[in-house]
Amino acid sequence: RLGWTGDIAVFAPTAAFLFDSQSFLADWLRDLALEQTALEQDALGGAVPYVVPDVLKYMGMPTELEPFDTTAIWGDAAAWVPWALWQAYGDPAVLREAYPSMAAHARRIRSLLSPNGVWDAGFQFGDWLDPSAPAENPAAAAADPGVVATAAAYRTARILAGAAAVLGYSDDVVEFEELAESLRAAFHTEYVGDGTIRSDCATVYALAIVFGLLAEDDLGWAGNRLAEVVADSDYRISTGFAGTPFLLDALTRTGHTDAAYALLLQRECPSWLYPVTMGATTIWERWDSMLPDGTVMPGGMTSFNHYALGAVADWMHRAIGGLAPAEPGYRRILVEPRIGGGLTWASSSLDTPHGPASVRWETQDDRVRISVVVPPGTSAHLRVGGDERE
Repeated sequence: RLGWTGDIAVFAPTAAFLFDSQSFLADWLRDLALEQTALEQDALGGAVPYVVPDVLKYMGMPTELEPFDTTAIWGDAAAWVPWALWQAYGDPAVLREAYPSMAAHARRIRSLLSPNGVWDAGFQFGDWLDPSAPAENPAAAAADPGVVATAAAYRTARILAGAAAVLGYSDDVVEFEELAESLRAAFHTEYVGDGTIRSDCATVYALAIVFGLLAEDDLGWAGNRLAEVVADSDYRISTGFAGTPFLLDALTRTGHTDAAYALLLQRECPSWLYPVTMGATTIWERWDSMLPDGTVMPGGMTSFNHYALGAVADWMHRAIGGLAPAEPGYRRILVEPRIGGGLTWASSSLDTPHGPASVRWETQDDRVRISVVVPPGTSAHLRVGGDERE
């Protein structure tokens, strides 16, 4: 009903795999850019509304979301959605059209940074709907909102540098690489120390690992600490809208595939499969939108069709299905199934811009048999258990 920008920011890769969503989301990005332009008259040039189209300006902004300005992840839809479309479809026209909006958002972020270089002032949704947050205060997450916002800002700056490089905007490449490096340095100075990241919860480690904020030498302790945190929660979800889409990626990237599967296959609330045990056929807004006794969670803000937490399907496509773009548009395909979780086989297929691609794997004794089909004119890079082949 409302085009919440934060939801599509994290869900766009999943949407682009499940459906041919390029034209639809490119059109939505035009609406986003128009809403940005409308905000310039309020001295908010580059700011991205919380919803697009921005009906809140007619309905009235909820007091808890005031004062309005662009926020991490929600505002980052301006950059993250076109980048997801570029990765999925390989068409630079999407980046070219969206680039002014992307750059305006990144420069707005730069104007909001504190003197110490991090984004720790103003309203933030943060790790929205962390299950530990009170029902009446969904922004009161375990993750420090400044850590979340600064990490998201870094990812946006890196995306802008990448988009500028694709489009040949050399001056902008330098500008946004410098912004990214300054954010990275400030993140380490303010938030990283003694083998921990401020607030020491799953979301901050997941974002730091997946967004590339940590040096190679730091991935070991960060991944180990993340695995400890999720084990301490008995493999129940402890992340909200910010951390959940990147949680399983962070675990698998740091060698904790078993922990990723334990989270994915957990049936106790909060988990992805708990709603399934309750008869759900859609993704819920809250992990406990329906309570075990069948009553609706009484927090006053809940939906039974709210797709953001379903962004885990992007990891499932790549890690279970083993099918991902090795370069934008699947001209080269990465086949890297993460075997685990007691699964003995999986298959995936996708109509790429070049034609149908598919992967099927199955385990037999101590061996893995993999079948790969790629479209004409494309190639695949196979990576399984340390074995790599073209």
